[in-house]
Amino acid sequence: RLPIPLETIRSVQRECEMMNDEGRWLIALISDTGMRLSEAVGLLNGDIVLGHPHPHIVLKEHPWRRLKTKGSARIVPIRGKSLWAAEQAIMSSQTEFLFPRYCNENECKSNSASAALNKWLRPRVPDECVIHSFRHSIRDRLRAVECPQDITDRLGGWTVGGVGEGYGSGYPIEVLSKWMNKAVER
Repeated sequence: RLPIPLETIRSVQRECEMMNDEGRWLIALISDTGMRLSEAVGLLNGDIVLGHPHPHIVLKEHPWRRLKTKGSARIVPIRGKSLWAAEQAIMSSQTEFLFPRYCNENECKSNSASAALNKWLRPRVPDECVIHSFRHSIRDRLRAVECPQDITDRLGGWTVGGVGEGYGSGYPIEVLSKWMNKAVER
């Protein structure tokens, strides 16, 4: 999949703010985090940590939504429009689910979310770009600020290699947040 150009991301984010509804919060959340759609759809309000110097998502498996890989469980710093989106979704949700239209204790409707969001995105992004393209874009945005590859892999939940990856506690939230801030603010 192709990445979405930065100027297009900014335009889509402005439209998300103007529309200010559940679908646009989901797009905005993904746009500045690079999360997989299913990861975002399956979030609980309690997975979002706003009252912290470095707001973040604790991404973990839930009974209604598994994660793609072991490395997908991670801390995802939220900044920019992703922070705005998380705040809006939490304030509006009347259940424990961040996106109750697409998720409940029985199922995670990622395919329905994908169809609806891609339909809305189609006229706003280049051909061949879809909701998953934000994931490719965040990788490029992290490269553009010269984020070390192992931190990029950790932020995106991409497979990391090497025996040493299993040692220690991983990167502190301050380090992860520093690099995500650089990528989102550029």
